[in-house]
Amino acid sequence: MSGVTPAPSTSAAGAAKKVVVLDYGFGNVRSAVRALERVGADVELTSDRRAALEADGLLVPGVGAFAAVNEGLRAIGGDAIIDRRLAGGRPVLGICVGLQVMFDASTEPGGGDHEGLGQWPGTVERLPADVVPHMGWSTVEAAPGSVLFEGVRDERFYFVHSFGVQRWELVDTTGGNVTPPAVTWAEHGARFVAAVENGPLTATQFHPEKSGDAGARLLRNWVDSLS
Repeated sequence: MSGVTPAPSTSAAGAAKKVVVLDYGFGNVRSAVRALERVGADVELTSDRRAALEADGLLVPGVGAFAAVNEGLRAIGGDAIIDRRLAGGRPVLGICVGLQVMFDASTEPGGGDHEGLGQWPGTVERLPADVVPHMGWSTVEAAPGSVLFEGVRDERFYFVHSFGVQRWELVDTTGGNVTPPAVTWAEHGARFVAAVENGPLTATQFHPEKSGDAGARLLRNWVDSLS
C-alpha cells in the first residue's frame, strides 16, 4: 500500500463537492460512500433522479453480473440519468461492472440477452487467463496525460473480475479536433481496459474504494475535477 495521503476536495467557494452514489440495488455502495467521504466529498446514496442529475458528480458502482447490473440501472432510469448528465457535460464515474455496462454488450452468460448502455463501442469478454477471476492487486499502464492517475501512476489497484474489454474500438471521426480519450490498460492473460477518461465520462475496472491510499488519491483527483 502506498503512502499517498488524500486531502479534502472543495469547490472554489470552499464548499465540498456534491457526489451522488447511484443506488440501484447492486454494488458495495457503502464502501464507495465511505471512500468519497474520506476525500472530503459531500456524498448522498440515492436513486432519486433529481439529486442524481443535479449533483456535481455521479458515481455508478457495479458488482456482480453484467446483465443484473444493467437491468438494475434501467429499472430506476439510471440509463436516462447517465445519458442526460453526459449530454450536458456533467461528470459520471463508473466502477468495475459500472465500467463494463458503459460498453455495447457482454459475452458473460446472461449478458448477451442485454445490451449495455452503449456509451462506448465494444464488447466485454472473458479474460483468457489460466486463473479467473483476476483478483488482487495489479499495476496499470496509465494513459499519457491522465488526470485520474496524477500522483499514482506507479501504484497498484485492487481488481476483482473475470471479464474485461480487451480492445478499444472508439474511432476519432473529428479529424483530431476533439481530445481523444485517455485509456489506461492492465494485464491478466491479455491486456484489458483498466480505466477510461473520456470527457465527462470516466470509469475504472478496478475498485478505487478498495485500493487503499492510492485509490483514495485517484478518487480525490476525480472529485477535484468536478466543477
